[in-house]
Amino acid sequence: MIKPPALQPGARIAIISPAGAPKPQMVERGLQCLATLGYQPVLFPSALAQGPIYFAGNIAARVADLHNAFADPTIGAVFCTRGGWGTAELLPHLNADLIRQNPKPFLGFSDPTTLHLWFAQTCGLGTFYGPMISPDFARGDSVDKGVDVRSFRNALTQTEPWSLGPPDGLRLLRPGKHTQTARGTLFGGCLALLNDSLGTPWALTPPAGDSILFLEEVGTHPYQWDRMLLHLRYAGILDRVQAIVLGDMEQCLTTISAEERARESALLLAALLHNLRDFAGPIAIGLGCGHVNTPNITLPLNVETELDLDGEPELRILESAVS
Repeated sequence: MIKPPALQPGARIAIISPAGAPKPQMVERGLQCLATLGYQPVLFPSALAQGPIYFAGNIAARVADLHNAFADPTIGAVFCTRGGWGTAELLPHLNADLIRQNPKPFLGFSDPTTLHLWFAQTCGLGTFYGPMISPDFARGDSVDKGVDVRSFRNALTQTEPWSLGPPDGLRLLRPGKHTQTARGTLFGGCLALLNDSLGTPWALTPPAGDSILFLEEVGTHPYQWDRMLLHLRYAGILDRVQAIVLGDMEQCLTTISAEERARESALLLAALLHNLRDFAGPIAIGLGCGHVNTPNITLPLNVETELDLDGEPELRILESAVS
């Protein structure tokens, strides 16, 4: 994998919208919070575009923003405003050689999962799953309300190993059948987008060798989790996975009352345990990355990691994601 250069203090950060059209006022608030970390956000032309339909500009405009963000030597990283839908439309039009020749940290979650897959499998570029400008940097009056600043800095700026644990929401779902520790390349993202990739030229493919799979979702009922995990299993994805880390399930609970949410949560856990009953590796849950109401964790993808459930759960990032 190509490791992008570490994000430098004061770097100019390209802000793009590869999918849905964001709300301008939310983007403005998010840019102000990003600037408090010492960076210079640079809005690209279609970042605030409204249309056609629900997209942030047409396909050509969104592709041009992504290409120009990577090609610009003054830009230190590329961040997404939001997810939504539309990223997959860009894939046939992207220039892999341009990306490989100009590697930069790319940050986003949800619909940009499609780009994370494309960057890894077509360009060999490591990327970062985590906070976006509109839903996270704009969440409150200070950046730490929506962004886990510790993991953001660890992932994007430093070259030392670091770890995530119970303070980051990580907890045991089910111990491994033979071992409580698994090591491998971390990959994954939003479960629906990973499933949607199957059968396409850009299909989800676990990294060569041992892998650790991260999955998260929003507004997804227990039976939908069960169905999509079954799809991954039938596609042979789980056969190459040593361990699974699941995200914060709070955003998948659609009911309002505490009693109803408790019942729905119990049903979701039961569905997960039923579906993964034959999976031999250790399984953790609760990592606050992706669709969360807590400060969003930045998770480096395509790096060597270790999940250790022998004692307090810990996900160790064993190698730097940046050069």
